[in-house]
Amino acid sequence: MSSAWIDIGGADAVGESLPLSAEVDGVPVIVVRCGTELYAVEDRCTHDGESLAGAEVEDCQVVCPRHGSHFCLRTGEALTPPAYEPLRTYRARVENGRVLVESPS
Repeated sequence: MSSAWIDIGGADAVGESLPLSAEVDGVPVIVVRCGTELYAVEDRCTHDGESLAGAEVEDCQVVCPRHGSHFCLRTGEALTPPAYEPLRTYRARVENGRVLVESPS
């Protein structure tokens, strides 16, 4: 079975310090650039459900704006309390100047 890839916008909209928010098959996600790689994670802090859109990004980690939990963008792992559960991750890539995220279904 092949994967479905969803176009969420232009690659120039994804930065290293500001996540790009999108919805992929009904699931809110953020996409962040870390070096030359793109990472996509569910847009929901596992501590309290807060959106991570507009969150700070530092050293390939996204920081929840509400309580400051850090999550690894590469693995989704919760790195600091109060979050302990990992974020769901998705594959992301750039193709023809567009950001594509693999469908979660």
